[in-house]
Amino acid sequence: MKQCRPEQTKEPVIAMLGSLPPLRALSSYCLEFSLAMANHTRVRFLSFQKLYPGFLYPGGMLKDDHTYPGISHKRLRVRRFLTWHNPLTWLIEGFCTKADLLHAQWWSLPLFMVYAVICMGFRLRNKPIVFTVHNVLPHEKSRLFTFVSGLLFLLGDHFIVHSIKNKQQMIRQYGISPRKITIIPHGPLDFHVSPNRTREEARKQMNIKPEEKVILIFGAIRPYKGIDTAIKAFAMVRQTIPDSRLVIAGKLWEDWSPYDRQIQAMNLKAHIHTVLNYIPSEMVSLYFMAADLVLLPYHHFDSQSGVGAIAVSFRKPMVVTNIGGLPELVNDPRSIVPPKDADALANAIIRTLSDPERLTSMENDADAVAEKISWPAIAKKVLSVYKNLLDKPI
Repeated sequence: MKQCRPEQTKEPVIAMLGSLPPLRALSSYCLEFSLAMANHTRVRFLSFQKLYPGFLYPGGMLKDDHTYPGISHKRLRVRRFLTWHNPLTWLIEGFCTKADLLHAQWWSLPLFMVYAVICMGFRLRNKPIVFTVHNVLPHEKSRLFTFVSGLLFLLGDHFIVHSIKNKQQMIRQYGISPRKITIIPHGPLDFHVSPNRTREEARKQMNIKPEEKVILIFGAIRPYKGIDTAIKAFAMVRQTIPDSRLVIAGKLWEDWSPYDRQIQAMNLKAHIHTVLNYIPSEMVSLYFMAADLVLLPYHHFDSQSGVGAIAVSFRKPMVVTNIGGLPELVNDPRSIVPPKDADALANAIIRTLSDPERLTSMENDADAVAEKISWPAIAKKVLSVYKNLLDKPI
């Protein structure tokens, strides 16, 4: 008698829309996320040849970064076909990509038409659409961004955000049902960690003395980042810790001259090391290995921070402001301060750098945070979202 075999369940294919190296944009997150998901299901990543014209990028020309690590996984197929100036590429990806579900990473206004066409292609083919909304509201106020995001979200079946505040904003601003929103953290960016670069070598390369206490502000220089508050706080820190140094490294998205005048007026020029350019992927470890403490002194912010995710990867102690998802990156409440409060920020920095045991404890805390926001944990939660939409096991 012929035996009945159990029915074979075909593994679903997930199409992901976003950016991957050598593009910069959201590529660090997408790199880690796509590899994590490929451990569980087949992934077709829809990336770009050309993201959008340089004049639309506030930091100037958006040059490629060829120092990212390579991407290779047997269940991950990358297609760099999209261009901002060719709608035919949008139509092909939206209507011809063979996948069971589209997962779009949404963050940038200039990409609205590209995303709208691709999502419409999936919608007309009755394929579920998931959005990870990295910026629920723009960092710098933009009614247009909010308006087009609302239009795009009409095509979505489910939404992933990185913080409780983001979920509240999605409900209030866009009228999304709470049942359609899942909070999943931003994962660590471990690929930046280089085992070949030591603290001593990093400091020597940056001409920083071994005994100096190094405070790092990393990432694009933008108005909401609180650079002015950090400079004011650092002036107070130096009164108590004279061998402290502030390192500010990142691409300018605004005029630096007001900060330069502030530094000059406070006589801090010799104690603040600035690198006001984009930091290539292969050089990120230089700054984090040299640092004793990472600052996220943001004035306003709603989500979780990519810079914070890097700091977690390096197990670096952090002092953050009490906004958005930043407090979720630390376990010690003494490391959380009100925004725009230079006195509180200075006191938190001084207490941290003056106490070696606390620094060690905060490094151990970073281990716990890394476990909580690990990519396997994230993948498990995302797979649950996919399963509910596809109504079949993954």
